[in-house]
Amino acid sequence: MVYSEIENCQRADEIKHPAVREVLGFLGIKRGVEIHHDGDLPARSGMGSSSAFTVGLLNALHALKGEMPSKQQLARESITVEQERLQEVVGSQDQVLAAYGGLNHVSFMTNGEISVRPVTLPAERIGELKSHLLMFYSGVKRTASEVASTYANDLEARRQQLRIMNDFVEEGLSILSGREDITRFGKLLREAWQTKQSLSAKVSNAYVDELFEAALGAGAIGGKLTGAGGGGFLLLFVPPAQHQRVREALRRLLWLPFDFEFAGSQIIFYTHERDYEIYERLREQQKLEPSRELPTTSRRRASRAAPARPSAARSRRKA
Repeated sequence: MVYSEIENCQRADEIKHPAVREVLGFLGIKRGVEIHHDGDLPARSGMGSSSAFTVGLLNALHALKGEMPSKQQLARESITVEQERLQEVVGSQDQVLAAYGGLNHVSFMTNGEISVRPVTLPAERIGELKSHLLMFYSGVKRTASEVASTYANDLEARRQQLRIMNDFVEEGLSILSGREDITRFGKLLREAWQTKQSLSAKVSNAYVDELFEAALGAGAIGGKLTGAGGGGFLLLFVPPAQHQRVREALRRLLWLPFDFEFAGSQIIFYTHERDYEIYERLREQQKLEPSRELPTTSRRRASRAAPARPSAARSRRKA
């Protein structure tokens, strides 16, 4: 079942949807435009869906203007929209990954530069990594900015934890690109999650801890909540032989099969259409009557109001 909320507005600043309103303003879209959006995952679930939406909308509207933005431009513009125009307490990794796609080592420099290096692995190693991952939806929605704001505003006090988490990145890349047992990556994922929990009490909660304990007891080696934490999706590192046991232990949760995506944001269909700008300019000069509905009456009442029609026999008698 799909339900939609339709906004018919004359100006971009009338739009209630914050991301749409700000993207249209950011790109200076002043002419009529029709936007349809379809998402496969629930919002506020830690999967970067908000940033993916912003990146995709920017890409589509650039195409509407006959422009081809680079991956880097899409990422930077999306960060600007979310962090500066919307004033949301969000990171920058979701926008980068949605724009680029694939497995990447992303470095955020102190001067504002963003370095994106593809993680080049043999197909067999990528398949091995994927075969050890299971994802479940916890059913808990939360707003990422609310969770992130509990630790993002005072990062200096958490410098030690952040340094440790940064070291985990290098170690994880070393494990994946090497020949050692990939199980070490799962153990590293568990350590990283434990470190992240020390950033704020809102990163996890009693319900999430219960889910982790159930998964670990059934054979999972490590895992984490995607995104800022607090709820959303649970990503687990599980040896393939233990998949059935873990799915059974978490049978009350939705299991979400997934795959790696390497293309990033794409325009999958584009065609030139007739330009109606001259007609739009003429319409702007008009004062149009607002749409309205005629009053309705019931069928029975309409029948009583209609004049009686003489029967065929009566008409013959008159003749």
